[in-house]
Amino acid sequence: MSCHNPLRQALWAALAIIASASFAEEAGHHWSYAGDTGPAKWGTLEPEFRSCALGKSQSPIDIRDDVAHKAQLPAVEFAYEPSALRIIDNGHTIQVNYAPGSFFTVGGRRYELVQFHFHRPSEEQINDKGHDMVAHLVHKDSEGHLAVVAVLLDAGSANPLVKTLWSHLPKEKNAETAVDTVKIDATSLLPQDRSYYTFKGSLTTPPCSEGVTWFVLRHPTSVSVDQIARFAAVYPMNARPVQPLNGREIEASR
Repeated sequence: MSCHNPLRQALWAALAIIASASFAEEAGHHWSYAGDTGPAKWGTLEPEFRSCALGKSQSPIDIRDDVAHKAQLPAVEFAYEPSALRIIDNGHTIQVNYAPGSFFTVGGRRYELVQFHFHRPSEEQINDKGHDMVAHLVHKDSEGHLAVVAVLLDAGSANPLVKTLWSHLPKEKNAETAVDTVKIDATSLLPQDRSYYTFKGSLTTPPCSEGVTWFVLRHPTSVSVDQIARFAAVYPMNARPVQPLNGREIEASR
């Protein structure tokens, strides 16, 4: 379907609204990753940010194998399709808005891919160990429930998708760059082994809304040292510290 099709343009607009409303910085709300507007202060910056301080199911967390319950969990089945490149520096990360029609299914529930973005270092830890970066692939089901797939990224071989993204980094913030001639496929971020941890959590940025289902893939994907450095030149550190588990159950696929 042509990107100039009116239906496709309407779908793009709808997804952009979802992405900006839930995950981008709201007008007039300034927060950061350090100092007086850093994570320790998020809950006091705006009334709608109170969950950042008072929530009991906050993300990210340190996932410990001695706590995680091993279970016969359903496989996460990814069905991602190529998408014309839509990339934005939203002032907190590099984000890619994804065309409609790509999704994953798990346990009979389908989640549509809305956008993905990056953090350095990884926000999630496994057994007290962080990773060089993480990609968060943000999804939404037909009832509005959010699910995030976290793909840990470690230094190694270069990732072709990341190479394409970094070749089109926006020159200004808060303005989406559309490159219809460049197609990307989020499948390239996924490791071959899709075993995972899952738990209930929140957005990792204000307003820190809870009720998000997390799927953290256990095996990392490689990106090159240069690719990590290129992101670090824009965002040296954009990771929220790990939050208390507060008795939440973590399940791990066998």
